[in-house]
Amino acid sequence: MARNREHGYEVTVRWTGNTGGGTSAYRAYARDHEVTAGGKPTMILGTADPAFAGDAERWNPEELLIASLSQCHMLSYLAFCSLKGVVVTGYADSARGTMTEQAGGSGRFTEVVLSPVVTVAEAGMAEAAAALHEDAHRACFIANSVNFPVRHDPRVEVEGA
Repeated sequence: MARNREHGYEVTVRWTGNTGGGTSAYRAYARDHEVTAGGKPTMILGTADPAFAGDAERWNPEELLIASLSQCHMLSYLAFCSLKGVVVTGYADSARGTMTEQAGGSGRFTEVVLSPVVTVAEAGMAEAAAALHEDAHRACFIANSVNFPVRHDPRVEVEGA
């Protein structure tokens, strides 16, 4: 009998944008922050979207959400391919998302579209490679956790073709 398992995840987000006056005024502080996780060598330098006084050279939460969806789909997809005998030799996704601001200062994502370009080792694998995106989508933990559509528009190429 299968049992439900819980997995816990922890990250630390540390604000580094105090320019001397704290949050004394909306434009008086930077939105800069660091995202780290225990034992991980690389930190993510974050900020707000430039539309909300952030730094365009740093990651914002909206981009990180899209990146999480893209990563989860890719990891699920590669696992399914390996189990089904589809040899993937390349994978790149140009993911994009749309967020709509609403009255009162809130907002929400309305859609994310994943556009992976997958390269397979042989032409005979292309059909299965295309179909496995559906399985990956259904299995993706992150896509199953959001309240907006996550679509995928994959393209499959054959190595050397």
